[in-house]
Amino acid sequence: MGKPERRQQILTVARDVFSRRGYHAAKIEDIVTTAGIARGTFYLYFQDKRAIFEEIVDRTIARLGMSIVRVDPSDAARTVGDQIRDNIRRVVTILLEDRATTKILLSDALGVDPAFDRKLLAFYDELSSMLEQSLRDGQGLGVVAEGDVRLMSWLTMGALKEALFQIVQRGAEYDEDRLVDGAFAFFRVGCLRVDGESAGVAQQ
Repeated sequence: MGKPERRQQILTVARDVFSRRGYHAAKIEDIVTTAGIARGTFYLYFQDKRAIFEEIVDRTIARLGMSIVRVDPSDAARTVGDQIRDNIRRVVTILLEDRATTKILLSDALGVDPAFDRKLLAFYDELSSMLEQSLRDGQGLGVVAEGDVRLMSWLTMGALKEALFQIVQRGAEYDEDRLVDGAFAFFRVGCLRVDGESAGVAQQ
C-alpha cells in the first residue's frame, strides 16, 4: 500500500472510531488496532489525535464551502428556484454520503479545544455570511421575502442542522430526495418567493 493510500486508510478508520466512540473517548490505540497498523506508523502520518481529527473535519468543511454556488438570475438554463434547490442538494449529498463525519460535526467537533472551536465557529460565520449575501441578493431580485437576512440565515442553517441531526444521530428514515424536496418546500413557504414547480416540487 502506497503512502497516499495508507494515509487515507488511517483517516477513514479514525473517522469511524471518532463517530462510534466520540472524540474524547477515542484513543490512538483504537485507531491503530482497527487499522491493523503499528502505533509508529500512525505517527509517520499524524502528530496526534487532534491532528487527524482536524484533518477529517477540515476536509468536509472545505467540500461544503465549495459546494455552494452563487445564484445567477441571468442563467437561461435554470430558474432561480432550480439553482437554490441544487445548492441544497449539493450540501445534503455531502453530509449524507459521509454520515460518520456529519455525526462528528454535529456532536464532537465543538469543544475539542479553544483553537479548534475558533476555527469551526469561523467556518459557521463564513457560511452564515455567504448565506446572508445570497438572501440579500435574493431580496433585490424579489425572490426572497423582506426581513432580517442575518436572522434568516441562522434559521436556515438551524433547520438543516436539526434535520440532519434527526437523520444521522437518531436514525430518522429520510433519503436524499425526500430531504431536499422537504427542505426546499419548507424554505419556499418561508423566506423564498420562487415557483416550486420550476424546481421539481409541486405547489402546495
